[in-house]
Amino acid sequence: MAALKIEPGDDTPMVILDKEHNKFEISGKSMPADVRSFYQPVLDWVSAYTDDPLDKTIFDFKLIYFNTSSSKIFLDIFMMLEELSEAGKEVLVRWHSAEPDEDMQDAGEEYAEMTELQFEFHTYEF
Repeated sequence: MAALKIEPGDDTPMVILDKEHNKFEISGKSMPADVRSFYQPVLDWVSAYTDDPLDKTIFDFKLIYFNTSSSKIFLDIFMMLEELSEAGKEVLVRWHSAEPDEDMQDAGEEYAEMTELQFEFHTYEF
């Protein structure tokens, strides 16, 4: 499965989906003008990955900001990852947020409550 790598833009995050190197990450700002077209390749890749996943998937979210439209896409990704978990695969979401950013920390906690996924929360100095 070919890796999907998207370089960050002013309003778009960096995306790395690389099964061969076991690296799954979305980081930066997510407020693309057309959320659906930006994230469609990501959703397609994750969907294809669920057909032949690794035994353990660790997905890192290192966001400094995301808009409401992006939040729906993230929930879609979590739902696909949840299917992996329900199929017996190990899935861990690592939610990274800056130490003073309580809103981002709360967002991760809300996703954890909405899903049956295992979450780890990490903070870093900003």
